[in-house]
Amino acid sequence: MTTSALEKKLATASAKLDKVKTEISNVVIGQKAVVDLSLAAMLSGGHALLVGVPGLAKTLLVETLSTVLGLDGKRIQFTPDLMPADIIGSEVLEENAKGKRSFRFIPGPVFCQLLMADEINRASPRTQSALLQAMQERFVTVAGARHDLPAPFHVLATQNPIEQEGTYPLPEAQLDRFLFQIDVGYPKTDTEREILLATTGTQQGSAKKVITPKGLMDMQDLVRSMPIGNTVVDCILSLVRNARPDQSEYDFIKDTVVWGPGPRAGQALMLASRARALLDGRIAPSVDDVLALAAPVLKHRMALSFAARADGANLDDLITKLAERVS
Repeated sequence: MTTSALEKKLATASAKLDKVKTEISNVVIGQKAVVDLSLAAMLSGGHALLVGVPGLAKTLLVETLSTVLGLDGKRIQFTPDLMPADIIGSEVLEENAKGKRSFRFIPGPVFCQLLMADEINRASPRTQSALLQAMQERFVTVAGARHDLPAPFHVLATQNPIEQEGTYPLPEAQLDRFLFQIDVGYPKTDTEREILLATTGTQQGSAKKVITPKGLMDMQDLVRSMPIGNTVVDCILSLVRNARPDQSEYDFIKDTVVWGPGPRAGQALMLASRARALLDGRIAPSVDDVLALAAPVLKHRMALSFAARADGANLDDLITKLAERVS
């Protein structure tokens, strides 16, 4: 593809994404950073973990994304008694008119294009692992048979950080499958005032479909076609490798971090920085894109030592300090 053709496609996609964000803002008031990160994750072809207390429009955001992007969306409410078959489906024994018996596969709710895994940490590790293959491989295996998931396929999971009774920590292998951990915070005063006025009247905001699933996949291909400079690649490598305690040149990482991000974090930064540039209407990502995405990409791929946690250290401060050093 020539540079001029790429620029034309990027401009068209950027204009379409502006309409997407406008439609989302009709329903989800505020939370611009959360919306942009969620869109960046999907443009990168990945999944996202939304972490926040109840009532911050996490569920509403996922439902609105499903509408605006034209995706077949489904929701699973994760509970301790949820079984793997409740997610991926199961085989049932049927008998036809001639008396012949055979098994028929009944697909579970994972067979959709946008899956909302609500309160994902409430399910048991066995059930969480059922989602692992779907997130990574885009297919599930039941009774030895492969069943492909629809394309595109994205998981947006929510997690409540304050209510820990009856919850199971997500295994590191599953956390690594999430492109981003998106922290959803409380709205500012002016935004909360707007929410009160907009949601307690007789009319509610609504969103319309802007693009199709095929259009989203075309944008995902476009993201992978965007050029990326050596300076940006070097920044990604420096950030990821210095976040690992056994490779870092910084003592504040070596002394506090037990394990760091693998190569999947670098891949996430490569794609997400391009997606962020596209959302901003630029043809190529910059170092600023990488640094802005450092926390969402790295936070769930690092762990503090017990001593560091006892001393009050937190990953947000460490990643900010690391980003300042490598910039």
